[in-house]
Amino acid sequence: MQNGLEDLMRRWKAEYAETPSLSHHASAARGFDVSLLSQQAHREKPMSRISAGLQVLVLVSGAAAAGVQAQGLVTTHKLSAALANQLVGDSVAACAQKGYQVVAVVVDLDGVRQAVLRGDGAPIHSMDNAYYKAYTIASLGLSRKEETTKQIADRMAKNPPTNVPQTQLPNVTYAQGAIAIMAGGNTIGGLGVSGAPGGQFDEECARTALAKIKDRMK
Repeated sequence: MQNGLEDLMRRWKAEYAETPSLSHHASAARGFDVSLLSQQAHREKPMSRISAGLQVLVLVSGAAAAGVQAQGLVTTHKLSAALANQLVGDSVAACAQKGYQVVAVVVDLDGVRQAVLRGDGAPIHSMDNAYYKAYTIASLGLSRKEETTKQIADRMAKNPPTNVPQTQLPNVTYAQGAIAIMAGGNTIGGLGVSGAPGGQFDEECARTALAKIKDRMK
């Protein structure tokens, strides 16, 4: 009878030795009711499993919540108001020094005007035309990383005609006089100038203005 009890205790200790609380009970198992120890083991082991399961569930839930929050945020870049105003001011000033009365417009990637300046004597239609130029380079130049509306116009001129009817996009012009505003190799907006007696002169004024803030765009 004593040998049978010892065999039973050895089997019980081998099965539940990994449970700290049960290991303690097993070390003092002699003299105790085997059925009582068995009940204790079956009661504590499921509880430890439940506790571990709850911990895993909390960790998974926390990770999932963090993932959802990360996926819901999009970071974009655009000029500060100070830089946008400096660009239009320097563009108008550069053209004024050459005797040209122009309008300069800065837009972000949503096509929203960030800054507008109409130089003294600049024609009223240049208000719209400068915006169209800035809008076009910020939009159509984005995917191909084209830097000017002239590059867009040159590319389209080389493309063969298509049989698909083309609808004029609103706010889009292929007139020369706009330059993409770049930061870290990516387009973050557009600068359009209009009013000089030729698009190449508008573009020159825009380049002069952008060169002054180049070191602040890194």
